[in-house]
Amino acid sequence: MKELTRGALGWSPFYMSQLDLDELETLIPARIATVHRDRVVGFSDIGTLELTLDPGITTAEVGVGDWVLCAPEQHRLVRVLDRQTELTRGTEYHTGEKQLIAANLDTLFITSSCNNDFNPARLERYLALAHDAMITPVILLTKADQTDDPEAYLDQARSLGRHLEVVALDAKNDDVAALLAPWCGKGQTVALAGSSGVGKTTLANALTGGNAATQAIREDDARGRHTTTGRSLHRMATGGWLIDTPGMRGLGVAEVAYGIDATFPEISELAETCKFRDCAHESEPGCAVQAGIAAGTVDPERLKRFKKLKRENEQATETIAQARDRSRKFGKMVKSAMKKKPRNT
Repeated sequence: MKELTRGALGWSPFYMSQLDLDELETLIPARIATVHRDRVVGFSDIGTLELTLDPGITTAEVGVGDWVLCAPEQHRLVRVLDRQTELTRGTEYHTGEKQLIAANLDTLFITSSCNNDFNPARLERYLALAHDAMITPVILLTKADQTDDPEAYLDQARSLGRHLEVVALDAKNDDVAALLAPWCGKGQTVALAGSSGVGKTTLANALTGGNAATQAIREDDARGRHTTTGRSLHRMATGGWLIDTPGMRGLGVAEVAYGIDATFPEISELAETCKFRDCAHESEPGCAVQAGIAAGTVDPERLKRFKKLKRENEQATETIAQARDRSRKFGKMVKSAMKKKPRNT
């Protein structure tokens, strides 16, 4: 890869402020491009580095897009810097773990297509994750050239949020990079997310000038096979950085209460004015949300999806908290047992 500056890689004062004087003199920053089982690859201003991890750091703690400090001559990753943003999804509730999708993103391109793949409920899940992480969401509607009524899909997508950016496109057209340029400038980082078969790899190729293999979708249900099998960081022709992600059909939510409220502002704002704090927004007297439905300002289907996400998030968040509490108690028990263990004399 052509030599890069830290600024071109997305370095900012936020990361610089985390370094002490000794680290400035002995270590260099690198941005993680790929994560393997026992090592990582990072981009730096001295080139591409393959790094092993110092004791106490595992690859599970490192994500594509992370900034790390490394000792280049020893090919060692010494420390992972705090993230400005991180995109995660709920997966292993019983262990209290969440899966890191990407780190230090500015924008999430939520990709769907103008066919049977279009699913408002799934798009709202992505929006909730993005809003909770303070990442700008943009919905990309691919295969717009293959439908007689792309405006119908655009209208449905725009109804999923206030001031929500929605772009309809043909991923194979030459204008893709120009259409998405506002979010792909120098130092900016975007991620492509969405289910398989919506054209993410084709979009990635258009943005990066790459030629990753693509696979056809099954015409009977508009679903595709997974083309991207891992996450990786790619330089875009416009100067920004792209993180491509595998298609994710399962997208759990956990600890994203703010993101859900931000995804359904017309509901969450009214809910604050309900007569009862624990209003279920069904038949309670003084329910402002039901009044909104009667007035035509709240979509009943949106309310159903809002309540479903709220329930799932509350259950998952509670389970994660319990799992973390068990882990802390187990750790204390082990430490206590080790202290009581008689030493060999």
